[in-house]
Amino acid sequence: MKDKSGHTRRIILGKVAVGGGAPVSIQSMTNTLTTDVTSTLYQIHALEAAGCDIVRVSIPDMESLEALPAIKKDTKIPLVADIHFDYRLAVGSIEAGADGVRINPGNIGSRQKVGEVARAAIEHDIPIRVGVNLGSIRRGILERFPGDHVSALVESAREHVEMLEDMGVEAIKVSLKSSDVLETIEINRRFAAISDRPLHIGVTEAGTLFSGLIRSSVGIGTLLLEGIGDTIRISLSDDPVKEVYAGQCLLESLNIRKQGVRVIACPTCARAQIDVPKIAAEIEEALAGEKIHLKVAVMGCIVNGPGEARDADIGIAGISDGSQLFVHGKFTRRIKTEEVVSTVLDEVRRETGR
Repeated sequence: MKDKSGHTRRIILGKVAVGGGAPVSIQSMTNTLTTDVTSTLYQIHALEAAGCDIVRVSIPDMESLEALPAIKKDTKIPLVADIHFDYRLAVGSIEAGADGVRINPGNIGSRQKVGEVARAAIEHDIPIRVGVNLGSIRRGILERFPGDHVSALVESAREHVEMLEDMGVEAIKVSLKSSDVLETIEINRRFAAISDRPLHIGVTEAGTLFSGLIRSSVGIGTLLLEGIGDTIRISLSDDPVKEVYAGQCLLESLNIRKQGVRVIACPTCARAQIDVPKIAAEIEEALAGEKIHLKVAVMGCIVNGPGEARDADIGIAGISDGSQLFVHGKFTRRIKTEEVVSTVLDEVRRETGR
């Protein structure tokens, strides 16, 4: 993996550093009505508990803006206001205490209106995230790059960043997304080659849980392995908390973040002595929000089971009358099948001192 140290500039979003070699952060976005403060806060707190680093809320109207101070007051992680079309909502969100704003200069309006947002961001010392997508690219750019979405998106982002820089904005984060995985990879590669602005990466409209995880893992994972990307969101048409768990799993799988429990499990066959899918799913669900970095192995039989279980911090291998339990590579005892999940969870609690 390419060394990211110093590759991009560093900005500060609330208390979270983004870019400049800071740890890759995980983001998500609420899907509640922002006007429903109770529901929105409930979801934000669930995201916080899951390990989300930065949360974004949509501010589509004045009623949502009026709800923002109450939401911000009870939110511990950085809160980013997502704005489209109306620059006054962006300015109002900044004045209401948002830690950052996400705008698409292409749909905010005139340069003067973008300038008002820039002025407020400078005054309150918060970063602006420049979001770019095909739907908001100037007709002139599209005409310059007919049929070339990648070049059009890169040029649009470059123009928007340059405009904000001319207005005196220093803290800028850039997001270039496409629903096409290969376009997303190429867009970010090309922009990273011409700019040192920190990048928020993700595959937009990635899809439902199954397809969305695959597309996001390919797109985001490829870029992260190339040293591109400072903060990520795995966009899913599902519960936002699952986006956070997926982001943690992706970063842990790439050895970018040493946090969270990795549950490995065999694909099962006729030799399996225990219900591996059921047991592994129960353990994974129970440990989804765990911060300690551990490897748990759930193996169905004694062919490869003991070897894999010994290699894990905690492992089980199915046998005819239950399972063998391994802790830090050592066989400790045999356990009954109905005790497997509770036993593994007890061992994890011992590791965490709880």
